[in-house]
Amino acid sequence: MADTTGAPKVVGRLASHRLLGELLAEFVGTLVLILFGVGVVAQVVAAGLGDHDSIAWAWGFGVTFGVYVAARLSGAHLNPAVTLALAMFRGFPWARVAPYALAQTAGAFVAALLVRWNSSEVLAKADPGHTIKTQGVFSTLPGNGVFPISEWGALRDQIIGTAILLLVIMALTDVLNTAPKANLGPLLIGFLVVAIGMAIGTDAGYAINPARDFGPRLASYITGYHSAWRDQYGDLYFWVPIVGPLIGGPIGAAVYHYVIRPFLPEHAEQPAGSILPEDE
Repeated sequence: MADTTGAPKVVGRLASHRLLGELLAEFVGTLVLILFGVGVVAQVVAAGLGDHDSIAWAWGFGVTFGVYVAARLSGAHLNPAVTLALAMFRGFPWARVAPYALAQTAGAFVAALLVRWNSSEVLAKADPGHTIKTQGVFSTLPGNGVFPISEWGALRDQIIGTAILLLVIMALTDVLNTAPKANLGPLLIGFLVVAIGMAIGTDAGYAINPARDFGPRLASYITGYHSAWRDQYGDLYFWVPIVGPLIGGPIGAAVYHYVIRPFLPEHAEQPAGSILPEDE
């Protein structure tokens, strides 16, 4: 008798193996992103080396390098807001949204632990009590802990910033549009993050990524930052960089999906010697 169960088992094993690879790619890609991003903030805040611009550039390059690490296996979402938006508008499987988000958050958590360990001496010197003074190394605060921004103002900022992020990402990754070649895409997405940091970084520190904020916030909490869940006013704040991006990401993706994409030519061919698709 023929073994009618063999093929499904092979398919199941292949699917499981593929999912494992995708989740590991999201984990490592997000880890790379956070190593650069949280690492540069630690260097600026605790050691006094660099400034706002170096923070913006290092975050952008962290995104670029993280995307290069993970893109071939998982698509390099590195952000639950991106994963959610792609499930809503690009056909990404809903069953993989939660596993991706968990892998991203785990990568951010482990990276923050590494930065916390590696920067332990300078953090202890700059802020022996591990207070709100250096909490911003790991997680965001309204007004960067300085300006008079409420949690609702920060929520507004996170919605707007993440909407911009997803609007442009959708454009950069749409083959029907003037999308860059695959090897250039990660660099431009990194530049996008730099631009958001330089233009929309005052009100809430441009987390624009729930994993980026929650993972390092948890890492800081278990390593001595006992006020990690609250802001400089003592208000419970950790939810803002989670909820804001999860609202803003789909809004930005929806703007692109319903306002731009319906008017693009369905078959945009690339003529030789041109960087633009041929007019139809």
